Amino acid sequence: MLDTATYTPRLKTLYRETIRPALKEEFSYKNEMMIPRLEKIVLNIGCGTEAVKDTKKAKSAQDDLTKIAGQQAVITKAKKSIATFRLREGHPIGAKVTLRGDRMYEFLDRLITIAMPRVRDFRGVSGKSFDGRGNYAMGLKEHIVFPEIDFDKIDEAWGMDIVIGTTAKTDDEAKALLKAFNMPFNS
Repeated sequence: MLDTATYTPRLKTLYRETIRPALKEEFSYKNEMMIPRLEKIVLNIGCGTEAVKDTKKAKSAQDDLTKIAGQQAVITKAKKSIATFRLREGHPIGAKVTLRGDRMYEFLDRLITIAMPRVRDFRGVSGKSFDGRGNYAMGLKEHIVFPEIDFDKIDEAWGMDIVIGTTAKTDDEAKALLKAFNMPFNS
């Protein structure tokens, strides 16, 4: 059993001891609070039209996302009714979870070191998926690349959106921060 009082995630220690001083020197920040840091990671699974036909799909996505995140995921509901998709307002259509603190660092570590290398034909992630304010968004075609998901017990493989929120003011600062965490950018 892990003693959570004394345990610090590997990437959090790496950030404090190595990444912060390197970023402070690279961008010549005058104040410690100016140094970019990870703020949150938001995970999202959208079930699409499958959830419209069968409401248990959203519950299954919620269970899988809870296993991946190590934190209870919430079911997302439709904001508007769309007749062509047979979608009603308030109908469950997916699941999401927001990670902060130690869980965020643990997830990022598992994403970079375990999940991404398991993606078939993986050649790195795009270095252009920043939003202009220092946040990075990426997607996975299948959520089964995470070791927490038992491949034999899943009913469907869903795509997954991952948004990494940072306190960086520019995309260059955010990219430098994520590169320091060994994010495998292809460009």
